[in-house]
Amino acid sequence: MAFKLIEAAEDRWRAVNAPHLVALVRAGATFVGGKLVERPEEHQLPEAA
Repeated sequence: MAFKLIEAAEDRWRAVNAPHLVALVRAGATFVGGKLVERPEEHQLPEAA
């Protein structure tokens, strides 16, 4: 029964398009619109006026 459940779920799974980015995702990297955000806004220094 478990095999049939997994087989049915496979139809909805996506392939990993960028296996080289998996390590970044696991490390907690942030991606916005598919682009890596190197420095999230909450960690940036205030801009000088």
